[in-house]
Amino acid sequence: MFNAALRAVRPVVRSTRRSTPSTAFRALSTTTPRFSGPAPPSLFGEGAKAGEIPSDEQQATGLERFQLLGEMHGVEAFDLEPLDSSRVGTLEDPIKVFSLDTSRVVGCTGSPAESHELHWFTVKKEKNRRCPECGSVYVLDFQGVEHHDAHHH
Repeated sequence: MFNAALRAVRPVVRSTRRSTPSTAFRALSTTTPRFSGPAPPSLFGEGAKAGEIPSDEQQATGLERFQLLGEMHGVEAFDLEPLDSSRVGTLEDPIKVFSLDTSRVVGCTGSPAESHELHWFTVKKEKNRRCPECGSVYVLDFQGVEHHDAHHH
């Protein structure tokens, strides 16, 4: 299938050979791009040497490693602060929920805090969400990159 795709973009004239490849053929190049500046930190640990037990820093990957690297530099990787529970959010003045994604799971315990059982629900960028118990309104304060998740669909 890949060869068929290459044949489709190859020039038809075979008697003359170009010294430079065609632009359509270059678009399929697998050369890695070169970036200036230092490389971002790897989210994969180097692992332990043979016969050793790895530490958390050596074996952690993904979000766990991201959190460990943040703690090593004195930076809080995830926002763990509770939402404003000093008031009930209204349609005119909803409680804003910071998010880098187009949706976020929120837990409401009412206003004042702990006035009802914990209710979990998802707040999305397109629509406000109301707590079924106390009626407090939440809205997503989206701070992420627009269409960042388009490749998931």
